[in-house]
Amino acid sequence: MAGAQALGAGAAHAGERTAAAGDRVALTRVRVFDGNRITAPRTVVVDNGRIGTVALGARRIDCQGAVLLPGLIDAHLHLRDVATLRQLVASGVTTALDMACFPPSAADALRGLPGLTDIRSAGTPAVAPGSPQSQLPGFPQDAVLTGPEQAHDFVRARVAEGSDYIKVVIEESGPAPETVQAVTAAARSLGKAVMAHATSTATVERALAAGVGMIHHVPLDRPLSPALAERYAATLTVAVPTLTMMEGFAGLGIPGMDYAAAEGSVAALRRAGARVLAGTDANLTPGIPVQPPFGHSMHHELELLVRAGLTAREALRAATSLPAQSFGLRDRGAVRPGYRADLLLVGGDPLADITATRDVLRVWVGGIEHVPAA
Repeated sequence: MAGAQALGAGAAHAGERTAAAGDRVALTRVRVFDGNRITAPRTVVVDNGRIGTVALGARRIDCQGAVLLPGLIDAHLHLRDVATLRQLVASGVTTALDMACFPPSAADALRGLPGLTDIRSAGTPAVAPGSPQSQLPGFPQDAVLTGPEQAHDFVRARVAEGSDYIKVVIEESGPAPETVQAVTAAARSLGKAVMAHATSTATVERALAAGVGMIHHVPLDRPLSPALAERYAATLTVAVPTLTMMEGFAGLGIPGMDYAAAEGSVAALRRAGARVLAGTDANLTPGIPVQPPFGHSMHHELELLVRAGLTAREALRAATSLPAQSFGLRDRGAVRPGYRADLLLVGGDPLADITATRDVLRVWVGGIEHVPAA
């Protein structure tokens, strides 16, 4: 789309940040992804950090038919520092759902930074003794669970530290099923959702038996069976396949790890009607052999979801409205008056070609405008 490309090129001189949250901006001649289709050209108003309705007196940006999406939500990554937030913004990821970050001050330092990706965090996950996570430098030992009697104190400690949800890492070696169940029950008693790490069929079964709310990753040993996929749907368990990470690990040549199993699992989940979210597992964790880049990997994740059988529409929902709903983020995930002005303007039609999300023209985070560097 030549006009949209010109739009991006003409604005690029302004650098990364070009408008403050208090500005009123009218995006004219913009086509909007409304969750189902891309609308005819219309006007969208950004007003004091929210999507507004009154264009009077607004600075106007002629979008020349470019497509406006809700800001993307990465449902699984591991934050590091402010630089990672800047990388996310540059790719249109306006909300980051962190799945392990410690000490608590590390996540706290990244919360509520104007114009940068908004975050939520699990804080420190529950792990088994001897697990790779437990060996990380500085890992809190109160999160290494040897039995169910530790679950309540673990969850209370995470809640006190400000964790937005609770995570448990389930490996074949542990924690034991009764411990996972105890963590889940303790979290629910304190109003927190539970995220489970599970990368094999056996650990997925353990997570489903425990009644967790969300399972991150999909098996690399063999595809989910129709029966297991239907259990996700029947129990309203949400799936975050992290295909980018699964692809990376399968590419290491480790025996028993087959990317086809991950792709087949996503296809089975879609056929069963389970909710699937987009998450990349972007990280800079020492010792992890696969480190998807922050921001850029989100576009790859969308493409992998489409290759695995989701429609482009379903993939876009997996990165916008569905994670907003699943994590109780009621002010984002759609281009709707009153919602946060978290927006991504792209130069092509992602319903026709999902790779169009890579053509980032402008991004707004809480109404603060960014233009990618030329």
